[in-house]
Amino acid sequence: MSESVVLPSLFLAHGSPMLALEGGAWAELLGSLGRGLPEVRAILVCSAHWEAEGPFRLSSAEVPGVIHDFGGFPAELYSLDYPAPGAPPLAAEAAALLRGAGLEAVLDPERPLDHGAWVPLRALYPDAKVPVVQLSLPRPRTPEQLLAAGRALAPLRERGVLILGSGGVVHNLRLLDWAEATGPRTWATAFEGWLRERLAAGGSIADWKQAPGATESVPTSEHLDPLFVAMGAGGSTPAEVIFDQWQLGSLSLASFRFD
Repeated sequence: MSESVVLPSLFLAHGSPMLALEGGAWAELLGSLGRGLPEVRAILVCSAHWEAEGPFRLSSAEVPGVIHDFGGFPAELYSLDYPAPGAPPLAAEAAALLRGAGLEAVLDPERPLDHGAWVPLRALYPDAKVPVVQLSLPRPRTPEQLLAAGRALAPLRERGVLILGSGGVVHNLRLLDWAEATGPRTWATAFEGWLRERLAAGGSIADWKQAPGATESVPTSEHLDPLFVAMGAGGSTPAEVIFDQWQLGSLSLASFRFD
């Protein structure tokens, strides 16, 4: 690809798995985004749904396949596939970059793509022709460690690799409003507003636990943590909001682009 092209890094909220069937405006936005990005030769995605003890792990299968890692949804959802090829050379290159930054990283030839990866990718690149490598969230981890991982992987943006974090900045399944009678909860909009203000200024969100509404909005951090990888890869530049919607009162679909 042209050396003048540097791809952005993205953070995409994946919300309910039902977005794979009923994506609406979210799917339309991602489809338009995918068509507008130049010369993407591969995707490196960090999803909320792959946590693993110890080092960072990178999927390295030739064809990773998918897992339907959810329950209680219509049968149609379990029939969906995303047969994108893997990219073992990219997985090895990414692992080397992480190790060069002092971060442990290993290859995993068995790991399929989880729904945090394949649900948004079906909307972004529905033809499933762009090779995909998935990056795990190590356990334990810190925001600083994830930012460092993103910074280590950032040179891939200059080589045609789209770096993507997939999660949700507000994600509380225990406080869902199934009737969606009142819109997003007050604590949810307070936390998202705090975060968006920080991101718009290119500031740090490492102290997110002190933000208003943090306890309810982020009861566990796995859905927020991929944002740190995307931020690190984007050089902590100001974020552009590319989508803004809510599901069930406590699932934010806010998505961001870092150029």
